[in-house]
Amino acid sequence: MNAPSELNFEEMLRIRLEVLRREHRDLDAAIHALETTGRPDQLTLRRLKKQKLSLKDQIVKIEDELIPDIIA
Repeated sequence: MNAPSELNFEEMLRIRLEVLRREHRDLDAAIHALETTGRPDQLTLRRLKKQKLSLKDQIVKIEDELIPDIIA
């Protein structure tokens, strides 16, 4: 039997989801800060946006795993 200190799969996914959401918000803030500077580094900006998009894809994938399919 599982010990009380062990997390089940769904709990691990929820924790991972919260971490990804936090990273996504942090990247959004970094991108905004970079864009508000006089002349932002376009390469860095592009990389941050690509990383943010990747995080969003991971978030959606985990959300899909957590939300059961309901057949109407």
